[in-house]
Amino acid sequence: MARIAGVDVPKQKRGIIALTYIFGIGKSRAKEILAKAQVSEDKKVQDWNDDEISAIREAVSYFKIEGELRSEIQLNIKRLMDIGCQRGIRHRAGLPLRGQRTKNNSRTRKGKRKTVANKKKATK
Repeated sequence: MARIAGVDVPKQKRGIIALTYIFGIGKSRAKEILAKAQVSEDKKVQDWNDDEISAIREAVSYFKIEGELRSEIQLNIKRLMDIGCQRGIRHRAGLPLRGQRTKNNSRTRKGKRKTVANKKKATK
């Protein structure tokens, strides 16, 4: 297994797919990295030699990935919550923040249903 940016990329997969196992690298960025490192996209990770791996590591180092990217995302969310904007309030309440309806769906964000009991009718 090749270790790139602290992540073990699977050796049986093609290079373009294997690089997507690193947080912050999708298919288009993986394609860009492999082109910069001059490695074929269809070549499997197990067929990479040491020179190619070091070239890929060098190409990956230009991007913000893994822990650095995760912390930046968390700081951005914290900033939204601190300034009290709409998105920050929705984050704080644990509700969807991109305009989705919440009457029927959004169970992933809201969590398990909490049933509210009906009022009992007064007897005469």
